[in-house]
Amino acid sequence: METEIPPNTNPLVTPLLTDMYQISMCYGYWKNQIHEKNAVFDLFFRKNPFKGEYTIFAGLEEVLRLVAHFRFSESDIAYLKTVLPNAEQDFFKYLASVDCSRIKIYALREGTLCFPRIPLLRVEGPLAIAQLLETPLLNLINYPSLICTNAARMRLAAGDDKVMMEFGCRRAQGPDGAISAARYAVMGGFDRTSNVEAGKLFGIGVSGTHAHAFVMSFNSLADLVHLRTLKSADGAREVDMVEMVTQRRRQLGFTDTNEGELAAFAAYAMAFPGTFLALVDTYDTLKSGLQNFLIVATILAELGYQPLGIRLDSGDLAYLSKECRRRIHETALSAHLPILDRATIVASNDLNEATIYSLKEQGHAIDTFGIGTNLVTCQNDPALGCVYKLVEIDGAARIKMSEDIVKVTIPCRKIAYRLLDPSGRPILDLMSRVAGSEEDVPQPDRRILSRHPFEENKRAYVVPHTVVPLHHLFWDGQIRQPLPTLPEIRAYVMQQLKAVRPDHLRAVNPTPYKVSVTNDLYSYIHRIWLSEAPIPTLQ
Repeated sequence: METEIPPNTNPLVTPLLTDMYQISMCYGYWKNQIHEKNAVFDLFFRKNPFKGEYTIFAGLEEVLRLVAHFRFSESDIAYLKTVLPNAEQDFFKYLASVDCSRIKIYALREGTLCFPRIPLLRVEGPLAIAQLLETPLLNLINYPSLICTNAARMRLAAGDDKVMMEFGCRRAQGPDGAISAARYAVMGGFDRTSNVEAGKLFGIGVSGTHAHAFVMSFNSLADLVHLRTLKSADGAREVDMVEMVTQRRRQLGFTDTNEGELAAFAAYAMAFPGTFLALVDTYDTLKSGLQNFLIVATILAELGYQPLGIRLDSGDLAYLSKECRRRIHETALSAHLPILDRATIVASNDLNEATIYSLKEQGHAIDTFGIGTNLVTCQNDPALGCVYKLVEIDGAARIKMSEDIVKVTIPCRKIAYRLLDPSGRPILDLMSRVAGSEEDVPQPDRRILSRHPFEENKRAYVVPHTVVPLHHLFWDGQIRQPLPTLPEIRAYVMQQLKAVRPDHLRAVNPTPYKVSVTNDLYSYIHRIWLSEAPIPTLQ
């Protein structure tokens, strides 16, 4: 089916978003009249990030936007003439005609759990055009997949019952880093973002209350001169908020709190009575911030509003969250306001995956995690390292040799299958030649030999209960698959994480997931390998 697709999300994503050597190679292909040869490239990675054993594929929709609108503009051509002054003019006429109508892209579904060596994309088409796609494709997949994987790991650390919010706009690597981080964090399991532009672009829920500056902008209750009153949730009565805050402060015995902070909380509550959430660590979390929150929150509760809760942004988050929870509960009991017990505790402050696991071990009382820097910058592993390698040209398989075995490529057009056991858990991924024999295609309930692509002694028979093809045609001049919404991809990611064996997902010493090849592809790899490797002469 044909699917319409809008323009690129980022206007910087053009054919010039590439490395100069792609243009140079393109000219070399054209000059030697091999630019129309049919080429096949694989885009894949060699190593999972974050010392883990899985990655989540993301960025496919942006890839399809790129190829759907891939055209060199007049200004692009004019610029390229300045950087290739010695190139023939007919080359620039050729570039002006280039589009991706003859390109085919086979890919995993966006959000698919994936593993090293499995092609995320297989790109087929004229050599020069497929070559021009290398850098932009890598750019559009590396960072999204990294962010999505990082977010999924943090979601697993926190648990299904916690709310996860992306707070990284101010720390991201530039505007696009911020926008992409919000989108792919939600794809990986986060719930909301603080990034308003991302909310508008992708339909993500946005959240944000106030910062320390709002609290510090008030000196005392005397500052509340323009807004003093608040109506009850049912509109039946209106109270003098300043007077009620002063009385409640005495009733609760919280007379030593910072009055400017109390004024700030009262002002914020009058502005947002239905979504009151207070940042309580500006001066002292337990001796001032929490107490001032309770003063205002009990008043809101009596007026029929649900106070949302508090945010902790510093200190011992495990201890503070438990102590705040205890004191909120005590106040709810003594004031006969059970609604107060539903107040949530939000934690931020440079959280990362390890910190979340540590907080869990300490029995924290946090309901919501707000994560910024360590999510959007991926400080534990700043790059995924996808590569784009030629594996076939005009039907002839190509292989890249290396003394480092991990860098030897698997030649030819391939398709991957995920083999599942009767419970639906993945056993392994198996690659076979697209042009291989029918017997080489794995079938349910039929034994098949799976092999390590390069180590002869690593092999095993497997009898899958279910066989799931991983590669699908997404582009052949038109979009060929429905493009799911962001919530649908997020649900798909969560479904896969629940299906895979827990030992593959654990944060420390995870079990490697097996990526294998069929016996036919194994023999083919080694035949090509031996034919391409030079035979030395010993003197």
